[in-house]
Amino acid sequence: MAVRALSPDHDGPRVHFVSNVDGAHLADTLRGLDPATTLVIVASKTFTTLESMTNARSARAWLGGHAADNMAAVSTNLAACAEFGVPAERVFGFWDWVGGRYSLWSAIGLSLAIAIGARRFRAFLAGAAAMDRHFREAALEENLPVLFALAGIWRRNAMGWPTVALIPYDQRLERFPAYVQQLEMESNGKCVTQDGSAHPCATGPVVWGEPGTNAQHSFFQLLHQGTDVIPVDFIAAARPRDADTEHHRLLLANCLAQSAALAFGRAQAEPHRTFPGDRPSTTILHRQLDPFALGRLIALYEHKVFTMGAIWDINSFDQFGVELGKALAQRLAPVMRGEDGADAGLDQSTAGLVARIRELEG
Repeated sequence: MAVRALSPDHDGPRVHFVSNVDGAHLADTLRGLDPATTLVIVASKTFTTLESMTNARSARAWLGGHAADNMAAVSTNLAACAEFGVPAERVFGFWDWVGGRYSLWSAIGLSLAIAIGARRFRAFLAGAAAMDRHFREAALEENLPVLFALAGIWRRNAMGWPTVALIPYDQRLERFPAYVQQLEMESNGKCVTQDGSAHPCATGPVVWGEPGTNAQHSFFQLLHQGTDVIPVDFIAAARPRDADTEHHRLLLANCLAQSAALAFGRAQAEPHRTFPGDRPSTTILHRQLDPFALGRLIALYEHKVFTMGAIWDINSFDQFGVELGKALAQRLAPVMRGEDGADAGLDQSTAGLVARIRELEG
């Protein structure tokens, strides 16, 4: 996300990412690359995650004889890195209390630093630090993360709206909705309080979105005239990074138009042409999308999520909801390999799906 957002600042090697265990992701990424001139950085906190290590082993095999010199790692598990074949001098460590979705500021940000250079990466960190100070020091009535969080609580609990659309009017922020989706839903998608009691109210909302103006021609019909009220967060920069300002003026005009249309609507004699309005949105404006601004924006959302979690009395820094699926995938891996007896004890639904997959495999 950050590498894409800061593409005008790239002054280093081209940076590519592979996260999905789907082999197509790795194959498509490696196509056209040269093992002799490619550095593979394995970023894994524990160095045991199934998806990360499966991709790492395949990437190591692709590097072939260059693997000894062309692999590095970012991890807290130095012993596992050494066992994998990455020497200590090419392992970038970080603290074991750093959660994955909050780790961009640590050595996990190495890929971004490579892409934009050390000076700009320090500006990125400075933007986050500025928001940290604001969150810590500003009075509550002027504290942006607190106000943002209170708006989120009002939307979710006072009004009962279960979802929020995040629409950046900036194509380079196209992956930002997905980034915030994980940040919010993995942090605050919890049904128990910190003492283990069942939560008495609704918690984390569903977060989704696409960049404007594309989103206007995709799902804004439902936002304006659908039967559900869906709050919207707009993000826009006053100044573009590119020379053609007319494009940017039109982009901003569309952003402001959508905000006004949601708020005030339009009455028409024909019901199907009526916009009911009274649909809430928040607009976040910054001067320009540069490293400092991106760092500040990400930190704003991090502190907002933490504040909402504190109000809800939930732990925003764990993610036990992912554990069951991971364990079941480990159990099913031998089944998918066709190992004898591995499918014993499968539930009827899963057994039926496995049987159908085998039929389709031929």
